[in-house]
Amino acid sequence: MQMMSIGMAIGVGLFLGSGRGIHIAGPALLIAYALAGAVVYCLMRGLGEMAVHSPHAGSFSEYARIHVSPFAGFVTGWTYWLQCIVGPMAELTASGVYMHYWYPDLPQWVPALIGLVLLFGVHWISVRMFGESEFWFALIKIIAIVGLILFGAVIIVTGVTALGHGASLSNLWRFGGFFPSGGHGFFLTLQIAVFAFIGVEMLGITAGEAAHPERTIPKAVGNVIWRIIVFYIGALFVLMVVQPWTRYTADVSPFVSVFSKAGLAGAAGIMNFVVLTSALSSCNANMFSASRLLYGLASAGSAPRALHHTTRRQVPGRALTVTSLAVGVGVLFNYLAPAHAFITLTSVVSASGLWTWSMIAISHMRFRRRLALEGAPLPAFRLPGAPWTNIFVVAMVVIVLVSLAFEGDTRVGLYTGAVWFALLTIIYVVRQRVARVW
Repeated sequence: MQMMSIGMAIGVGLFLGSGRGIHIAGPALLIAYALAGAVVYCLMRGLGEMAVHSPHAGSFSEYARIHVSPFAGFVTGWTYWLQCIVGPMAELTASGVYMHYWYPDLPQWVPALIGLVLLFGVHWISVRMFGESEFWFALIKIIAIVGLILFGAVIIVTGVTALGHGASLSNLWRFGGFFPSGGHGFFLTLQIAVFAFIGVEMLGITAGEAAHPERTIPKAVGNVIWRIIVFYIGALFVLMVVQPWTRYTADVSPFVSVFSKAGLAGAAGIMNFVVLTSALSSCNANMFSASRLLYGLASAGSAPRALHHTTRRQVPGRALTVTSLAVGVGVLFNYLAPAHAFITLTSVVSASGLWTWSMIAISHMRFRRRLALEGAPLPAFRLPGAPWTNIFVVAMVVIVLVSLAFEGDTRVGLYTGAVWFALLTIIYVVRQRVARVW
């Protein structure tokens, strides 16, 4: 459970997206990630509280249906599916960018297509194959991040200057101050930070299958929250202390750049392999979630019943095929507009993920209200400071959505979200009217 959440949450948002964030806002990116981490803490505690009280497969879409409205549950379920198919598009795009380190002239869509076909095969074989591959993918990225932090600690303590500049805490403010791009640059990086954390809520999908939810869910939530926050903020802190933030570029993973600029070509190549496997790991976990969500939607009558079908190995084959074909649109995008693909796709993931986050917060507020009306005691594992912590989450969601409007590539996320919401509203209304007629 923990490895799958880590696998989805620690991915291209950290390994590639952070390069763009550092390029835009410099050290202020640390504050953006800290804010996003605070939102994640509130979300996961609230989601964990509801999951301990009443575990449900499908989790937050079910909580939205129960505590908000059937329409909210319908939209949340389908929007999370959208998030889980556009996420792999961004991750496959990143795999193409990473391959440029070894093959600069290789078209970006080629590695994306190869990665999609390989992962489809892994999922088709068996659920066990997915679980084992995801465990090792997640383990590799965790070891790599810990290794980077230890490498940085050695550089800082010993004062080695192989990077061309002495490692120093002053690197955080010597080059234009802590906010070199002012409030505007910091504001623009909020979307980057949020995208990096989107996926951690996947823990809720597996909550309904936990053997002892009252024990396993609190432990899993606590471990995932702190590991991710430490990994993200700790790794970025090291990157910007060992050398000035101005030496990183937007189109190269800073995790690779820090080694290549130190003259450690072998280490840079190994790290590039690690970030490549990281992209495949996140894609792997997202495709698993998307196919199971589509299967669940079909089971609930919110998707065509034909998708409620499993192979002899208990793989939802039809849902997996539809999901993989949908992810294939990202390969086409990389063929048509490779330079804009990553930023555009991450903005769509952010917009859809923000809807999910807001629904978790609102569902938790309604959940607490229902407990109060029933006079029921609060669960032992609960979100501190509610409902104010829920209001904080919703406020941050609104702020980040506004930030998407300031750039052309990220604005696509808002346009896509508006069209998607309108489409789901029409489908829901038509389905309700047809159901009443029959």
